[in-house]
Amino acid sequence: KRVFSPEQAQVLEEVVELVDETVKTRDFNELKAIVADLAKAQKELAEAQKRTEQRVEELAEAQKRTEQRVEELAEAQKRTEQRLEELAEAQRRTEEAVKQLVVGLTKTRQELGGLARTMGYAFENEAFRNLPKVLKEKYQIEVTERFIKEEVRGREINVLARGRRDGMDVVIIGESKLRLEEREELDEVFDDLDDKAEVVRAEYGGIEAVKILITHYATKGALRKANKRGIIVIQSFEW
Repeated sequence: KRVFSPEQAQVLEEVVELVDETVKTRDFNELKAIVADLAKAQKELAEAQKRTEQRVEELAEAQKRTEQRVEELAEAQKRTEQRLEELAEAQRRTEEAVKQLVVGLTKTRQELGGLARTMGYAFENEAFRNLPKVLKEKYQIEVTERFIKEEVRGREINVLARGRRDGMDVVIIGESKLRLEEREELDEVFDDLDDKAEVVRAEYGGIEAVKILITHYATKGALRKANKRGIIVIQSFEW
């Protein structure tokens, strides 16, 4: 009873009662050995059971830690998704702000473009009144017809008039630029004026074309380039 469970002890007791009183000592010893083996096996089984239970506890603890880690990861994922939503909202606000900025810049450019055109027209009108005097006094060119803006063969000519120089008829063709500086685009301005001069010459029967550029200010480099291209530059301070 100290070794076996009550049920096992009961079974062994019944077995022992069935053994004949005359059983041989050797047989009884064998029986004791079997009983001892059973007791040892029972002890080993109990130890194994104890180790198994300990292992189960360890696995349960590991499972608990895993579940806790999963919960932490789920919470971190939730925070990440919330942060992504905040970033997406911030991105939408940024895109809306950029859109409004683009609209504002477009409007500003349009207004500045309109202002520049208005200033250009005002400058040209002022030049139209003063060019005849400057051309006659400084370049001996007499304007015989008033300056106009005209479209010639599909090209817009901003400064156009007839005149005479040294007794010969000429056509005066020009452009207005608020400022002339020695930059890469200056050659484009000169080339465009040359092209327009050829169009006007062809329209006016091949007479000589006097090319002029009127401006508020021209740098020395721009004046040198214009002189090499045969272009007269007239600055507003000259009138």
